[in-house]
Amino acid sequence: MDLRRLRTFVAVAEEGSVSKAAECLRITQPALSRQIRNLQDQLGVKLFERVGRRLLLTGEGEEFLPHCRRLLSHADSLDDRARSLSHGNIGVLRVGATPQTIESVFPTFLKRYAKQFPRVHVKLIEAGGVDLLTILERGEIHMAIAVPESDDHRFASHPLPPVRVLMACAPSLRVKGNDVVDVRALAELPLLLLNSGFGTRKLFDAACRLARIEPNIFVESSAPHTLLALAVSGHGVAVVPNTVRIDKTRLRTACLAYRSEPLGAPLAVLWDKLRPLPRYAESFPPAFAGSLRSILLATS
Repeated sequence: MDLRRLRTFVAVAEEGSVSKAAECLRITQPALSRQIRNLQDQLGVKLFERVGRRLLLTGEGEEFLPHCRRLLSHADSLDDRARSLSHGNIGVLRVGATPQTIESVFPTFLKRYAKQFPRVHVKLIEAGGVDLLTILERGEIHMAIAVPESDDHRFASHPLPPVRVLMACAPSLRVKGNDVVDVRALAELPLLLLNSGFGTRKLFDAACRLARIEPNIFVESSAPHTLLALAVSGHGVAVVPNTVRIDKTRLRTACLAYRSEPLGAPLAVLWDKLRPLPRYAESFPPAFAGSLRSILLATS
């Protein structure tokens, strides 16, 4: 169905004359008359009848008019939506992140982002840092907040403030060191660790291998705050990333290091190079980087 013919039909029905409708649509009267004839031939019904100088709708035309108006209204809304999409300000953005990043960063960030981009809906998918790369490659998410692997060339990235590995324990549990604690100081202590799907766990395990110590694991969990709750009760030392919110009135915290080198890794917003991002996603990486930076500064 030619939308131009439908617009011509509605204009003639509303104006009641070919000349006024042609002026309204800014086309010539012969062109307008031709479109009306073509529409009637296509439908196989007569839409107008002439009464004096006016064109009046036939019964079929009366029935056809409201359907045309609804169709044209819907077409106009589709045009508006397409223009919004072309300007990059509407769509669903699927972002994967670890539970601690979602808990500590996204509540504040999403409010700020929604004010700037009210028609972009951010849908969060929770997973461990290593698993995020897998679901990103499968195309289940547009972006992931994760630690990039140095030899992995599948993903493009936008840098974020680096992730650091912290220890947190009850003040009553004596651990050697002040603001920085060597992993070797934890050799004999019960440890509360994230499971192996987390990037910070891999950093900690690598440091333990270098230090030739066997971690004394009391419990493993995918929930950082489960580990912190156990630490508050004195059950061991929690090893968590610095993106986790920690109640420092109840827990002593310190950066973990090996031979004075803090345990950490570059963090980034990652996306698959083979899957171009929608235009509305381009604003996300720098906006998220700024929000994460301000949160880390406030909690340091």
